[in-house]
Amino acid sequence: MTPLIIGLCAGSLCVISFLPQVIKIFRTKNTRDLSLITFSLFSLGVFLWLIYGILIKSLPVILTNAAMAVLTLLIVVMKVRYK
Repeated sequence: MTPLIIGLCAGSLCVISFLPQVIKIFRTKNTRDLSLITFSLFSLGVFLWLIYGILIKSLPVILTNAAMAVLTLLIVVMKVRYK
């Protein structure tokens, strides 16, 4: 397998792993057990990885972190909204 394929597979698995959490929060409107600080810091880290991916022109890093940014920001928004 090429590094591109491995990167895309790894990124896909990381993104897919967050979907159940996002879906659960959306359905239950319950975010009590989630740390706003943790998800805020994680979102910032993902955003920085996205910038890094753009700078090095790495498609797997860009795609993974763009999708993760959307999912983690959704979690942060729902955490604030459903307090």
